[in-house]
Amino acid sequence: MHLLFVTSIVPHGAPATGYEIANAAIISALRRAGVRVTVMGYSWPGKAPADPQGTILLGEVDVETAGASTFQRIQWLGRAVAGGRTFSSAKMRVVSEARIREAMRSVEPFDGYVLNSVQMAGAFPSLFADKPSIYIAHNVEHLSARENAAAAHGLQKVLFAREARLLHGMEHMLCKRAAFVFTLAEDDAVILSAVRDRSRFAVLPLVTRETVEPPAQDRIVECDAALIGTWSWAPNRIGLDWFLNEVTPKLPDTFTTRIAGNIPADVRPAHPGVTLVGRVADATAFVRSAAVIPLISRAGTGVQLKTIETFELGLPSVATTRSLRAIAHLPENCTVCDDAADFAAALVRIAAERQPVADGRAFHAAQRAALDAAVRSGLARLEITRQREKAA
Repeated sequence: MHLLFVTSIVPHGAPATGYEIANAAIISALRRAGVRVTVMGYSWPGKAPADPQGTILLGEVDVETAGASTFQRIQWLGRAVAGGRTFSSAKMRVVSEARIREAMRSVEPFDGYVLNSVQMAGAFPSLFADKPSIYIAHNVEHLSARENAAAAHGLQKVLFAREARLLHGMEHMLCKRAAFVFTLAEDDAVILSAVRDRSRFAVLPLVTRETVEPPAQDRIVECDAALIGTWSWAPNRIGLDWFLNEVTPKLPDTFTTRIAGNIPADVRPAHPGVTLVGRVADATAFVRSAAVIPLISRAGTGVQLKTIETFELGLPSVATTRSLRAIAHLPENCTVCDDAADFAAALVRIAAERQPVADGRAFHAAQRAALDAAVRSGLARLEITRQREKAA
């Protein structure tokens, strides 16, 4: 079977964001199932595709809103309003539909589409209806937009509310049209299956790496806690604001926290022990240098890849309940707290204990086996749909 994997950003080099890590895991699982996968989408500026021979590159685009100029944001907003599209899908309208049709013809024959999240499918809704499709819902996007609207103010609140309304219709259409839908969390499948037979849904338990090494107990702890993420993404920012505003005031001044990743300019921690380090060369080495990992999600849907990575690495952690969505087996060295004072107290206690690293290999193996099984079930349903449409 040959499938066209339609995505906003194609894989390139080592995956950095949670979205990229999830994409790499899903594409690898499809290929382990014997599928020939051709990926179509854009690249980050200056980034080359990881698999040039298996990639249709439509051009370059920087989809980060936080780093965009005011002029670029106005362009995106104008494009969104004029076309009745979401802000995120408007960013994808860099090339024409004719250019995409020509690109698809260049890799014919293929048997169907994998529509990876809503951005590209929403930007070009008429292009991917001629063959059976699998839709991958990384999140329930309209719920995330609704939460973002609740946390925003002024014009931003209005724009997020608009996104939520449009995304609701878009997700309804994609789920109804798809032969099969993959979500990354059970709660998401329950919500989205309201418009489709639940038997056509499966949850994809993800992994963040191909293999997990035995636990190394000789790590050098350089700080009490470490966080890394794309903090410009609104659901992540909600968690970061909660951590900085509610948790860190309850930590001792001597408690040291390092925060890495894409950090908006208006993030200004008041706690003397918090250091913003920006992007780091080795994310795994960075988190391994901390005594405890705070998992601080307070909004959003889908799965938290940083939670899975923490458990694969066997690192001690303190997690909110929202950080554990789609996690079936909780490691013994993870403490669950939703109250800010309890969260801070757990961080202080675990950091002082200097707990050893656990063995994450069993967790990783279980996640990967379940991922492969789910992918096979979706492909089987896609093949049934394909044969039915072929015979009609």
